[in-house]
Amino acid sequence: MNRLRNRLIIAFLAATVIPLAATLWIATSLLDRSLAFTTTKELDELSKSLEQTAREFYQQARENLKFDAATGRVSPVQYTAGQRETWPAAIKEFRESTEPERFASAGPSGERLDYLVRHGEDVWVYSRELGNIRMQEISGQYRRAREIVSDARERDLRRGLTVTFIILAVAVWFVALVSLIYLAHRISRPIQELTGGLSELASGNLQVRLNSEGNDETGRAIRAFNNTAGQLQQSRERLVYLTQIASWQMMGRKMAHELKNSLTPIRLAVEEIAARQTEANRRFMDRAVQIVVDEIETLERRVRAFSEFSSEPSAHPSTLDVNSLVNERLSLLRPCHAGVTYTARLADSCPQAFADADQVKGILTNLLENAAEAAGPGGQVMSVTSAEDSHVVVEIHDSGPGLSEEASRSLFEPTITFKKRGMGLGLSIARKSALLNGGDIMLVESELGGAGFRVVLPRKM
Repeated sequence: MNRLRNRLIIAFLAATVIPLAATLWIATSLLDRSLAFTTTKELDELSKSLEQTAREFYQQARENLKFDAATGRVSPVQYTAGQRETWPAAIKEFRESTEPERFASAGPSGERLDYLVRHGEDVWVYSRELGNIRMQEISGQYRRAREIVSDARERDLRRGLTVTFIILAVAVWFVALVSLIYLAHRISRPIQELTGGLSELASGNLQVRLNSEGNDETGRAIRAFNNTAGQLQQSRERLVYLTQIASWQMMGRKMAHELKNSLTPIRLAVEEIAARQTEANRRFMDRAVQIVVDEIETLERRVRAFSEFSSEPSAHPSTLDVNSLVNERLSLLRPCHAGVTYTARLADSCPQAFADADQVKGILTNLLENAAEAAGPGGQVMSVTSAEDSHVVVEIHDSGPGLSEEASRSLFEPTITFKKRGMGLGLSIARKSALLNGGDIMLVESELGGAGFRVVLPRKM
């Protein structure tokens, strides 16, 4: 699954759909506010109040005039049918209509109210002055006020829409900018860290590691980088170790050759001296010769150890059942260390290893022997097998005093021994054998409180 591509698609959708939705929501909200906003609110309310007051006054004046006309309090002006030619236009228009009665504003400014009533063919008109109330002026003022309010609303609407879209454009631009900056940072930051890590790795810093938080392509690339850096570091350490071993091997070959050349004539000369001594001095000479011969044999053992160390045995890898090898080594060593308790925690379905059987046996024998000597009588030695990725792991733990910091630093260096009768080459040979088979040996924290060794062997595929 292309997670990086999906994230870019989501980023694009977020940068387009979300601002669009925000635009619609903000535009609707601000438009509602703009329509509700006007600078002529008071004028609008005043004009409506004036209209209501004028209407109520006019209605009351009509009712009063009609009542006065009915009770005879107001005398009408009578327009008879015979004088129709002289009637005013308003009278003629009322006469031609079908209305039984009509109220109308009269006068230049509408300051009089007329009440027109039919009487057969005649029209009677009752009139009343409205005083300072001029209905036509009031109507004109009301119309002008409504026109002002309407114009103001149109201007406020345009202004509100302009302000709305200015604010909207700025808000959407800012939100989109911040979102894109954030998303770009989230996407580019791991790539920048990976680039920096590669630069550190190229400069020779094989200890550089990056934090991997995601599970997308970038996260997998960072984890692959960390694995590669770890493997390079291990490979460099192994190469350095093998280079050192090669130097020690060359020195061992020279030392073995020189010592062997010197020891042989010394042994022969001492034996010749012992053979030519008289009976009186033979007892003393036998003891002296025995001491010299013992020391020569010790030197010869060291020469043989150096010869073995400096040799280059070829590895013949084959399929190995690690659990069976561990049980076999434990069976052989238990009688030699009766006071040591050997235990094993073997994996139920431990996969098979692919390595040289003799060299692996030598590695296990050396580590188990060392563990038994370190644990001592009454101590414990535990063997553990497991599988990790493409390797099979064997761990040896002892309950001894453990290793000092100095001993841990130089443990695998040849000719360095911390045992009374040791040659100082066993662990060096064991690690060299593990490396030749594609594995390694390293120190680990012991589960029994002493020293712990971890043997890594390639897994059969």
